[in-house]
Amino acid sequence: MKIIISPAKKMVVDSDNFSVTGRPVFEAKAKKIHHRLLQLSYKDLQELWKCNEQLTEENRKRLREMDFDRALTPAILSYVGLQYQHMSAITMTRGALTYVEKNVRILSGFYGLLKPFDGILPYRLEMQAKLSLGKTDNLYAFWKDSMYQEIAKEDHLIINLASKEYSKVIEPFIKKPVQSITIVFGELVDGKVIQKATIAKMARGEMVRYLAENQIEDLDYIKKFSWDGFEFDEKRSTEQKYFSVMKKNVIL
Repeated sequence: MKIIISPAKKMVVDSDNFSVTGRPVFEAKAKKIHHRLLQLSYKDLQELWKCNEQLTEENRKRLREMDFDRALTPAILSYVGLQYQHMSAITMTRGALTYVEKNVRILSGFYGLLKPFDGILPYRLEMQAKLSLGKTDNLYAFWKDSMYQEIAKEDHLIINLASKEYSKVIEPFIKKPVQSITIVFGELVDGKVIQKATIAKMARGEMVRYLAENQIEDLDYIKKFSWDGFEFDEKRSTEQKYFSVMKKNVIL
């Protein structure tokens, strides 16, 4: 089983809590992206990143100072968004961390496919960013099916906890014998399942933690996950998509 998750925009350097145990499998490609970003002007970078002047300058400085061999942080600690806060790897047991290293894979626009304890550097680059590289016009074209092929070499069951922006580098390429199950977290409002980004990110992190703490390998036990009102919805779920629904009655 391979559980795919998205990265987060906010990143930190943390070399104190866990040791780096590997290097990104596509680090050579990351260096190509890095080289391309260094060629862009301040204005081009700001447009690419869609951020204010302070963030543009901060991330431009990061680019210039990047050394792929120094000050590396395990990927699982480098990202600090809501999903990662709720996953809370820093408080996991040794057994849970072993499970995460074996089963969780992070999809990155800059690094490609990451194992949780691969050493990485802070960067800013969303998968949907329109960055041209060689003959490709964007990151989807640059990465093509490389991340999927890497996962398929390891496992034939993918649990998709990534956002649509990132799962697009995996889902279009799936073919037998590989099976993919997308987990959808949503609120039931007037008979419709509505997915809200903030709570969905929290729930994804909680599910990763649940799977790791309980060493889950069986699909039936994935269905048993519940958190903050979310429960598996048998009626709406299919073999390819599991709905975890929070019921909410809206009075008009």
